[in-house]
Amino acid sequence: MANPYILVLYYSRTGSVAKLAQYIARGVEHVNGVEARIRTVPPVSTTIEATEKPVPDSGAPYVTLEDLKECAGLALGSPTRFGNMAAPMKYFIDSTSSLWLSGDLINKPAAVFSSTASMHGGQETTLMSMMLPLLHQGMIMVGVPYSEPALNVTESGGTPYGATHVSGVNNDNPLSEHEIEIAKALGVRLGRVALSLQHQN
Repeated sequence: MANPYILVLYYSRTGSVAKLAQYIARGVEHVNGVEARIRTVPPVSTTIEATEKPVPDSGAPYVTLEDLKECAGLALGSPTRFGNMAAPMKYFIDSTSSLWLSGDLINKPAAVFSSTASMHGGQETTLMSMMLPLLHQGMIMVGVPYSEPALNVTESGGTPYGATHVSGVNNDNPLSEHEIEIAKALGVRLGRVALSLQHQN
C-alpha cells in the first residue's frame, strides 16, 4: 500500500515559490511513512480563448482535483500580489467547491508559504489570504512554532504563519539559510501532523 502524501501545491512566476516548495517537500520526506507530491497550477489569461498545454513544458505537473482530494495534507504556496495570493492560485481554489460540498478536506492539515520582493511586501497578509479558503474547507492550519530556532533569528523570510522568502526587487536573492531551515521545518511538522491525524482515524 502506498504511503499517504502531502500535496505541495504552488504557483511561481520567477522560481522563488517553486524553490520554497522543494524545501518544504524535502522536510516532508524526512518523515517516515509519508511522501511529498509537488504540483503547480497553470497561469490565467485575460484572453478568453487562450488555453495552456495539458502538461507544462518544465517544472511540476499541473494539479488535479483528485490530487487534492486524496492528499493527507496540503502545503499551499503563492507569490504576493498586492498583499494577496496570485490569481492563478485563487482560480484553482475557486474550482474546489465539489470538495467543499463533499467534505473531503475536513480535518486534514494544511500549511501556507509565499515569497515577496521586499521584506514588508505583504508576506503575512498573503499567507492569511491562502488560509481563509482552507479554513472554509475544514482543514487544520499548521504554522511554524517558535521552538524552531531559525524563526527567532531570521533577518530574511520566515513567519509563524508559514515559510516565506524575500526574493529582492530583481528576484535574484537566493534562499537564505534561515529561510531554508524554516521551510524544511514546516514540511516536517506538516508530515508529522498528517500522520498523527491519520493514525487517529
